[in-house]
Amino acid sequence: MGRFDTVRAGLRRAYLQRLEAAKAEREAAAAAAEQAAVPDPPPEPEPDLSHTTTTSRDDAEVPHGLRIAAAWSWRLLILIAAGAVLLWLVGRLKTVLIPLSISLLLSALLAPVMGVLRRRVKLPPSLAAFVVLIAGLATVAGVLTLVISEFVDGFPALSDKASIGVQQIQTWLTTGPLHLSGRQLDATFDAATTWLSDNRGSLTDSAVNTATATVEFLALMLLILFVTFFFMRDGKRIWYFLTGILPTPARDPIRRAGEASWHTLVAYVRATVLVAFIDALGIGLLLFFLNVDFWFPLATLVFLGAFVPIVGATVSGAVAVLVALVDEGAITALVVLIGVIAVQQLEGHVLQPLIMGRAVSVHPLAVIVAIATGVVLAGIIGALVAVPLVAVLNTGIRHLVEHRREPLRTR
Repeated sequence: MGRFDTVRAGLRRAYLQRLEAAKAEREAAAAAAEQAAVPDPPPEPEPDLSHTTTTSRDDAEVPHGLRIAAAWSWRLLILIAAGAVLLWLVGRLKTVLIPLSISLLLSALLAPVMGVLRRRVKLPPSLAAFVVLIAGLATVAGVLTLVISEFVDGFPALSDKASIGVQQIQTWLTTGPLHLSGRQLDATFDAATTWLSDNRGSLTDSAVNTATATVEFLALMLLILFVTFFFMRDGKRIWYFLTGILPTPARDPIRRAGEASWHTLVAYVRATVLVAFIDALGIGLLLFFLNVDFWFPLATLVFLGAFVPIVGATVSGAVAVLVALVDEGAITALVVLIGVIAVQQLEGHVLQPLIMGRAVSVHPLAVIVAIATGVVLAGIIGALVAVPLVAVLNTGIRHLVEHRREPLRTR
C-alpha cells in the first residue's frame, strides 16, 4: 500500500502542474488577443530637414542662397556700424588715447631696463620706475641739446648757402632751357609778396595757434610721463583689474592674450629701435664723410623717422638729400640719394625680415592701411602708434583663436 500511495501522489502532482500550465497558456492567449484588438498609433511624420533653419513656412519659400546672403549682410552691417562707432569714439577721445598709446610704447621701450633694476638690483617698483624715467628724460634732453646747439651754430652758414642756391636757380631759369625773362621772375616774386601780405592775419593766427599748441604739447608731455610711470610700476595690476570686470570664463583667455600682446609690443619696440639705430648710423656716417652740415641732426631725424614705417624713412631721407643739395651741391646730393636708397633697401630686404620678422608678422598692406588710418585720425602721432597697435591686436586675436576651447557637443 505504501508504494501505491507514492505512485498516486506523483500522478496527482503531474496532473496539477498540467492544469497550471494550461491556465497560463489561456491567460497569455487572452492577453495577446486584447493587445491585438487595440489599434497601433499612427507613425510620426518625418521632420523636413531641408528647412531646419527657418522659423515659418514663409521663410521656407525663400531660396536657401538668398537666406544665407541676407544673414551675412545684416551681420556685416552690424560690424560696420560697430566699427564706425568705434572710430567716432577714437576721434572724440584722441586727446586721451594718444597719451595712453605713447605711454604704452615708452613703457615697452623701458621695460627691459625696469626688469633689470627689479631683478638684479632689487629696487622697489616705485624707485625703479622713477630711476628709469629720469634716465630716459636725461638721455632725450642730452640728444636734443646736441641737435639744437649744432643747428643754431650751422644755420647762418646754411642760410647763406641757401641764398646762393636761390640765386643760382634764378640764373638757371633765365639762361637755361626755360629762358624766363627778368620781368616774369619779378612778377612771380611780387605775387608771392602780395600773398604774404594778404595772408598776414592768418599767419599771425597760426603763430598764436602755434603758441597754444606749444602749451598743449607741454601738458601732453607731462601727462605722458605721469601715465608712463604708473604703467611701469603697476602695469600688471592695472591689466588684471581691467580684465576682472569680464565674465569669469573669459578672464583667463583675455589675460593670457594680453600678456602675449605685451611681449609682442616689447619685441616690436626693441626691433624698431635697433633698425632705426642702424639706419641713422649708416646715413649719419655717409653725411659726416661727405662733410655735410647738420649730419648729426639729420641722423637723429632718420632715427626718429624710422619709427613710422615706410613713410618716415622716405621723408627723413628726402630731407637729408635736400640739405646736401643746398650745402655741398648736386654731386654730393646724388651720392647721398644713392646712400639713402641703399640703406632703405638694406632695411627692407635684410633688417626688417631678420629683426622685425621675428618680433611681429604684419602684412605690408596692413601696415599701409594702418598708417593711413592713423594719419587721418591723429596725424603724425597716429601714424606712429598705428603699426604697433595693429601688431598687438594681431597677436592677441591669434592667441585667442589658437587657444580657444570648443564647446562640448551633446548627442
